[in-house]
Amino acid sequence: MNKEKLLLWTLAAINFTHIVDFMILMPLGPQLMRIFEISPREFGLLVSSYTFSAGISSFFGAFILDKYDRRTILLWVFTGFLFGAMACALSPNYAILLISRIVSGIFGGLTSALVLSIIGDVIPDARRGRAMGLVMAAFSVASVVGVPFGLFIASISNWHAPFFFLAGLSLVILWMIFKYIPTITAHIQKQQFKPSPIQVIRRVTGNTNQMRAISLTIMMMLGQFAVIPFLSPYMVANVGFSEIELTYIYMAGGFFTIFTSPWVGKLTDRYGKIKVFTIFMTLNVIPIAVITQLGQTPIPYVLLISTIFFVTSNGRMVPAAALITGTARSENRGSFLSFNSAVQQFAAGLASFLAGLILAEGINGELVNYDIVGYFAIVLSLLCIPLARRIKVIDVEEPEIVLDDPTELVAEKNS
Repeated sequence: MNKEKLLLWTLAAINFTHIVDFMILMPLGPQLMRIFEISPREFGLLVSSYTFSAGISSFFGAFILDKYDRRTILLWVFTGFLFGAMACALSPNYAILLISRIVSGIFGGLTSALVLSIIGDVIPDARRGRAMGLVMAAFSVASVVGVPFGLFIASISNWHAPFFFLAGLSLVILWMIFKYIPTITAHIQKQQFKPSPIQVIRRVTGNTNQMRAISLTIMMMLGQFAVIPFLSPYMVANVGFSEIELTYIYMAGGFFTIFTSPWVGKLTDRYGKIKVFTIFMTLNVIPIAVITQLGQTPIPYVLLISTIFFVTSNGRMVPAAALITGTARSENRGSFLSFNSAVQQFAAGLASFLAGLILAEGINGELVNYDIVGYFAIVLSLLCIPLARRIKVIDVEEPEIVLDDPTELVAEKNS
């Protein structure tokens, strides 16, 4: 296996661990509310604390990520993430678990920006779509393998077990970072001066192209996370799913995107980011329109629509991530992507909040106005297409770090 693949597998493993850490808490809700005797509101704080701390750390990370070797800062950040996972595993009560989730979010949020920054620094634009597809397949693996396995060991042991598993896995990944991530300092050498925090902000906000990329992130998150958080409650209250049957939706969607995510990455490199993004964003509005208006429906039909929803949602994210990453040069890529990560976290939280204001509970316990949420998501999704067309990739030069012999890569591609 060549060095580039080992690097990408390491980044995918980091992404997998971060996503499982974020997702695993939600299905543990019934256990935690019973054991800690907390209300749904207190549990909601437990979940949102991770997202908001990740957003805040990503914002402040913009001022430091471009000042250090990517490998060094990733080792420090992931060590913090490891301690956060261990703190969650050892938490004896609600208050300490809440603090531990905040710590995990602080470091988890920074890993997202660092993973994208390293891809941008090391992988040339011509192959960046395929790299994004591989790394983003980690979300699918987390849905199919990580979360179900975490719930399984929690059912045969206790709620602490998934976090001990994450801590052990993080220790292995820390070794992988040390072994397979090279020293990356070209972005430091290209800097003419060390910008102050105000200059960092002005450099991003004063760049029209990067602000379009950030606007694209906001609109994509608003469109997607207005629908996703309420998908499970709607399926139970309106469509007739049991709580056990909900796992079929995520396992089916995750299983297929394991294979379609790398495939979309190859399409992105072959046919262009804008063309592939436009196709998948357009296709994505179809399952959104259907899902948000379902009544009592047979399970196989729902699984077909929900799987198309997950595949097309992931399909638009791969070219979008490659496009957004290419709007920054190496010397300020970390700060820009850290800002973008912060915006992504806050936009996802805002989308859920706005959708919650639109939704209401009917007399029989069903959710009403989900169709209005769907229309809101469709309009924002379609508006993303002309916006994406106005974003320009400026980072098209070859990276200064060459991990593999280019002739080997060409031979592998042809085979």
